[in-house]
Amino acid sequence: MADEQLRSVLRNVKERFGVEDAAEMKSPPALLVPAGQIVEVCRTLRDEFGFDFLCDVTASDYWPEQAPRFHIIYTLYSNEHNLRLSLRVPLDGDFPALPTVEGVYRSANWQERELFDMFGIYIEGHSDLRRILMPADWEGHPLRKDYPLGYEEPQFSFNFDEIAIRKHRPGYTEA
Repeated sequence: MADEQLRSVLRNVKERFGVEDAAEMKSPPALLVPAGQIVEVCRTLRDEFGFDFLCDVTASDYWPEQAPRFHIIYTLYSNEHNLRLSLRVPLDGDFPALPTVEGVYRSANWQERELFDMFGIYIEGHSDLRRILMPADWEGHPLRKDYPLGYEEPQFSFNFDEIAIRKHRPGYTEA
């Protein structure tokens, strides 16, 4: 029953908005939605199909690919029907931006701020677009794949001696 209801919702949204399935996503089922349609698709899913809860907003970075570099992923849930689906919004890498869905889901506020902070995705029309996790003066966006990591290589049994030579050991001097 739930599967048929979800298929009906997906079919209706695909026909109405001309969107397509995100082929690589199986569970929950996902639709590829252009950035300019995300607000209207979310509003339709909430008002007509009962998707009343925005579970999550996150992103995938496909760098070094530039078109699309990002997929913004919205996970929606219907409490009434116990259904879940995802919307994926592809964005190019030069100046990634999309409109806010705060007017549809109030919980989008902090989640969109996290997108801005961690991925550098500009959210047009957002009521308070500023960093939420990183300090205000932080440079860059830590969840982007091109963000410099600056980490130390993990030390395992096969590379122990090689890594040990490069490690700083306070108070230790070699003879």
